[in-house]
Amino acid sequence: RLYWWPNMKAEIATYVSKCLTCANVKIEYQKPSGLLVQSEIPQWKWENITMDFVTKLPHIAAGQDTIWVIMDRLTKSAHFLPMREDDTLEKLTRQYLKEVVSRHGVPVLIISDRDGRFTLYFWKSLNKALGTRLDMSTTYHPKTDG
Repeated sequence: RLYWWPNMKAEIATYVSKCLTCANVKIEYQKPSGLLVQSEIPQWKWENITMDFVTKLPHIAAGQDTIWVIMDRLTKSAHFLPMREDDTLEKLTRQYLKEVVSRHGVPVLIISDRDGRFTLYFWKSLNKALGTRLDMSTTYHPKTDG
C-alpha cells in the first residue's frame, strides 16, 4: 500500500532505463508522424461523409459484434449500423444504399481508413459508378479517426 518511498524517482529511472519494452515504445524511437492535410469544408449536408467500423464488441443475441459509423462531416449527424464483423460486402452495400443513399442521396466524398472493406475492388467500382470520390485517412491516427 505504499505509493511513495525514499529515493523512488531514482529507482524508477534506473528500472525504466534497463527495461527493453520501455526503450522500444519511447516516443523518440518512433518514426515521426507526417503532417495532416485539412479536408475541404463541405458546402451541403451529407455531401462529405466519414466511415469507420467499431469492432470486437460483445456479441448480442442477434450475433452482431460491430458498429458501422457513417457520419456527415458538416452537421456531425451519424448513422450507427449494427452488423457482424464477417458480414459480406454485398450485405454492406445493401445496408449503405438503404441507410445512406436512399435517405441523403449519393455523397460526393467519403473519407475512411484503410480497412479492407473500403479498399476492395467492388466497393471502389460501386463508388465510381455512383460518382463518389474515395479518400483514405491515415491509419490508426487519433486525429483522423472517423
